[in-house]
Amino acid sequence: MFGCGLSNKNPAQTFEVATIYFMRTRAKYIYKQMTQLRSILVRNTVHPYQSKDLLDNLVQESKVDSSYLILIVASCAIATFGLLTNSAAVIIGAMIVAPLMLPIRGLAFSVLEGNVRLFRTASHAVGLGSTIAVSLACIIGLLSGISSYGSEILARSQPTLLDLGIAIVAGSISGYAKVQPKVENSLAGTAISVALMPPICVIGLGLAHGDWSLSLGAFLLYLTNLLGITLSCMISFFLKGYTSVRKAPKALGSVLALTGILVIPLTLSFISLVRQTRLQANIRRAFLSKTLTFKEVKLDKTETNWLANPPEIRLTVRSRKPLTPKQVGLLEDFISKQMEGKYTLVVEVPQVIEVRR
Repeated sequence: MFGCGLSNKNPAQTFEVATIYFMRTRAKYIYKQMTQLRSILVRNTVHPYQSKDLLDNLVQESKVDSSYLILIVASCAIATFGLLTNSAAVIIGAMIVAPLMLPIRGLAFSVLEGNVRLFRTASHAVGLGSTIAVSLACIIGLLSGISSYGSEILARSQPTLLDLGIAIVAGSISGYAKVQPKVENSLAGTAISVALMPPICVIGLGLAHGDWSLSLGAFLLYLTNLLGITLSCMISFFLKGYTSVRKAPKALGSVLALTGILVIPLTLSFISLVRQTRLQANIRRAFLSKTLTFKEVKLDKTETNWLANPPEIRLTVRSRKPLTPKQVGLLEDFISKQMEGKYTLVVEVPQVIEVRR
């Protein structure tokens, strides 16, 4: 029948009409499939009583009570001591105790539903808990007298896109666990606040020693985790049908826009991390290279000033024999070639004195 309708037209017109017909058919098919997929993912079949129960539960979880304050103080103290001793195991213990995920879930639902009462309750709990944690970490930092910080502290002052990904996954699991009773009963929801308490404590430790760059970096990580978890929790509630399709786009768009602003510094930090990792690998490769005669030299520390033009690499090495400018030049040429750009190399060789009885 379709062929008969096109029998009186020339081949060019026949091909054009057939193409239009095919595109319309495919468009209808794709639209139908997208509609079915949306109906599967966005199930707006939650009973009003279920939505009210979730709201009441989140309001209760978001309230500031004695238990919440005790857990905040305990988790902050554990995390701060773990950071100062550079112990990952102790920091993990603080992650499990920290209760900050509970009001953040309430904050996410309040923004999604436009519930002012829940928003005030949840934001008060998050703000008060964060303030207490920063203050306590600052006091512990002052009393400890420790002036140098380990890798666990420094790692939380340089957030990247990877940290945003962790926050999004953590928030998704937490939001899903809240609306799935079976998962909620078997999952320690507070353990997902893994990325929240340590950066708050690092903010306080930075303030204790007037290290503003450390505090600002940790604060950026805190905001990244807060917005990432909030956004993914909102998406989880929306996909499970706990809010209307009419309310969701505006609320999700607002939080997504705020998160998008953070993507800029996180992307720059991620690019810097990739460059630094690549540079470190090339430096190690150079020291293992026999052609550069660095076999007897041990590398202690590497610092890179990316703001200099060209970037300046400062190496601290140990060697019983003095290094020559020719050796440094060979290493500088090797690094510049591998990194595909000009770099300035400065090698510091502290005096090594061998003492024997």
